Amino acid sequence: QVQLVESGGGLVQPGGSLRLSCTASGFTFNTYTMSWYRQALGKEREFVAQILSAGVGTAYADSVKGRFTISRDNAKNTVYLQMNTLKPEDTAVYYCNCAGLWGQGTQVTVSS
Repeated sequence: QVQLVESGGGLVQPGGSLRLSCTASGFTFNTYTMSWYRQALGKEREFVAQILSAGVGTAYADSVKGRFTISRDNAKNTVYLQMNTLKPEDTAVYYCNCAGLWGQGTQVTVSS
């Protein structure tokens, strides 16, 4: 079964950290670019970060540069998003994406 499953979301205080995971199955994970997107309530889904198949190339939205880090473990079919110095405006549902395939999302809430 081809699918992406995200995990790791939760409630965190401003300035805190979370690490999201996305585990893939049903396709050759190590040949695909993987991305993270997010969608805040009432807003459009937006790009967050991307990592190339071999893991040597990354890209980030300006709003998260220097705070978020995307990485992958091809042996585990998993892509990660380490989120540091979180802000209330990072509150959103975070989605994993691969070539048009989406996961179910994981909620991240940044609030005191």
